[in-house]
Order: sequence, then structure tokens, then C-alpha cells
Amino acid sequence: MYNASDKSMNTKIRILIADDHPIFREGLVELLTRQKDMSVIGQAGNGEEVCQLYDKLSPDLLLLDLRMPKKDGLEVIKDLMSRAPKPRILVMTNYQATEDIRLALTAGAKGYLLKDAEPAQLWDTVRSVFAGDVVLPPGVSDKLLASLGQPELSQREMQVLRQLCAGDSNKEIAQKIYLSESSVKFYINNVYKKLGAVGRIAAVAIAVRRGMVRII
Repeated sequence: MYNASDKSMNTKIRILIADDHPIFREGLVELLTRQKDMSVIGQAGNGEEVCQLYDKLSPDLLLLDLRMPKKDGLEVIKDLMSRAPKPRILVMTNYQATEDIRLALTAGAKGYLLKDAEPAQLWDTVRSVFAGDVVLPPGVSDKLLASLGQPELSQREMQVLRQLCAGDSNKEIAQKIYLSESSVKFYINNVYKKLGAVGRIAAVAIAVRRGMVRII
């Protein structure tokens, strides 16, 4: 674990904050700058701005929301991981969906923290991610390990699943993603098997619970 005493008193963890809610960003700035070993060097309100500021400022750590306009957090992670050296990214979000966590960590994020975390947990997590550790909230690790044993859906199966969640019939799905109805039925059956679902309602419920899709 990282210890602030390991750093020179004149050296701080330089942090870039990326979130599309200005009030939340300002709250983070206030919390982080309470610590003598932390400094907020920039703020971004959308995904495109994040990447631009990252290249301009070269922060030690990026505190990133997954839900942002223009370019979502997952796209940002994938984009920035092509940089050298690879960035230290801490995802901070309202959602505890297993699929979000798995995708973010697979893409290269080093930590995952919920927005209702206590200040001390935020500070400790920032320091740990800066030190190179992978940090997850209590209870999330077990969910993540369980999800890794679940078969992944193919790109086409995900397309079908999203249309199922939108309430489309087989015929409507076939028209929207340019497949025959028999092919749609084939993919739906695959989705059911991989999710362990019996019927559409169960498939939608499982997909939403795992964070694979969101119903607005």
C-alpha cells in the first residue's frame, strides 16, 4: 500500500478529474486538496476533453466517471491505454454493475470506487492506485470473480439482447439488425443459454442486474 511519507514533502499526486457534473467535480477538488500529498491539475466534462487534457497535462492519476457525453469512460480507458507509460486510472461511478467493473478493469483501469464512498476511502484508494495496486470496493471482488466464470455474449448476441430489452418482437429485431427471423431466434436461444435465463423477462432482468444493458 502507498504511504504518503514515501514521497517528498514537495511532491504531490497530480490528479485529473473527469466527470460531467460540475458540482460533483468541485466537491472532489475540495476533498482531494485537503490532502498534502494530492493536487488537482485539471477537470474535464466530457470524454473527448479528458483525452485532450491527459495528453496536455500528463497527470499521475485520472479519476474517471464511466458515464460521460461525447466519449464514455470505457472508450476513454481504451484510448488512453495506448499511451506510454500506461496511465493510472481510477473509475468513480454511481453504478456497481459487475459488467461495468469487468469491462473497466479489462480495459486497463486500476481501481473502481462508488461515488458514495467516504472521504477516507477515496484518499486511500487514490494513493493505492497511484502506487500501482488494483483496488475494488468491499464485496465487489466476489461479484467480479463470479462474473468471470460466466460466458460472454458475442457482438451479435449483444445486439439482439439490447433489442430484447427495448421490447422488440423477433420480427422487429430482424428488421432493425438485418437478420432473418430464424437467425434472430437462434441468437435469442444463445442469449438465454449464456445468461441462464428462461424467457425474455428473465433475460432482461439478468442483463440489467449485471449491467450489460440499461433501461431508461
